[in-house]
Amino acid sequence: MHSNGSRRVQSGHHRAGLPAAARHTGMFVPSLAEKVEFLQHPGSYAEPTREVTAIETHMSWVFLTDHYAYKLKKPYSRDLIDYSTVHARKLSSQREVRLNQRLAEGVYLDVVALKCDREHRLSLGGRGRIVDWLVRMRRLPLAQTLEYRLRVGRATRQDACQLVERWWSLYADAAHPHISAVEWRRRLLDDITLSEHELLRPEFALPEHEVRRLVSALCDFLAQSGPLLDSRADSHHLAEGHGDLRPEHVYFTQPLAIIDCIEFDLRLRQRDPVDELAFLALECERLEHPEWREWLLEHYRRLSGDRPDVALVAFYQALHALRRARLAILHIEDPETGAAWHWADSARDYLRRGWEHMAVGDDGEGAAPAQLMPRRRR
Repeated sequence: MHSNGSRRVQSGHHRAGLPAAARHTGMFVPSLAEKVEFLQHPGSYAEPTREVTAIETHMSWVFLTDHYAYKLKKPYSRDLIDYSTVHARKLSSQREVRLNQRLAEGVYLDVVALKCDREHRLSLGGRGRIVDWLVRMRRLPLAQTLEYRLRVGRATRQDACQLVERWWSLYADAAHPHISAVEWRRRLLDDITLSEHELLRPEFALPEHEVRRLVSALCDFLAQSGPLLDSRADSHHLAEGHGDLRPEHVYFTQPLAIIDCIEFDLRLRQRDPVDELAFLALECERLEHPEWREWLLEHYRRLSGDRPDVALVAFYQALHALRRARLAILHIEDPETGAAWHWADSARDYLRRGWEHMAVGDDGEGAAPAQLMPRRRR
């Protein structure tokens, strides 16, 4: 139950001591480091556990006990995300539990208060003031993730069918938001513009020409293929989906569970279903399984009756590659989650893949008319 950009720290095997004494007079406020120290120890939990494994991600800490996973959001604030206050983290945690019940029923259990008493002792659900909140989940085995199956060569066409059927149950029952074609294109353009701005920051030292050529190709597609994109909004394909459909979020349990949907912004969950599948296909491709693109789309077409244009799928994959490049490079500002060279390499890989999807035409059934394909820039 962790995402790309995580790092594990050693498990705790002894009872936690008291947090550090207050450094000033007035109300004691434990630091994030003190909370993490407390939560790393087996004795901090109501249920017996032999050990606790702590996993740090860009925006949270996850603590794995023998049977559960506890997620503590960092006091993070950037762009659309604001976890800067205890109240904001409580609301976000509650939304996370509620929204993930849609595709991971029985996995997301509740929200647990982290408290601090007058002696500055921390506890989960004990006495004292509430100083933070944690999402409590049932722990799922990593060996049942799609990511693991892809890595060991065990992912099958039947797995793709099962996944799409479970995922499509969300879209089939979802309400369709009132998003005009103009608004849909504006959102896509805003996403491209934000990614370009971040990726071209000089401190990241990414190759400027690779960023600009992908951005240019995506903007060309937006300008030239308006009717194709407009039809997605006009035909009411857009709906509130998952928002972050990646192989590490798919568990082949009984029933199949898809965890970690985006909870912090409704607009990021309002998606074209083809957009979500294109993202998942891109991530499967990065794990050396490009055949999953056709498997996913094949089952989607069968269930939905929608036959998306190949050019549209390529555009969505390239757009996600640009977005993932942006998210990867921003990890450099959080060195605790990995070495800078790793994130720079990941960003460059995404940029390369994005350009390949935009620059290389697809042949075969459903191929886009030539006038809808993006023109290349020299």
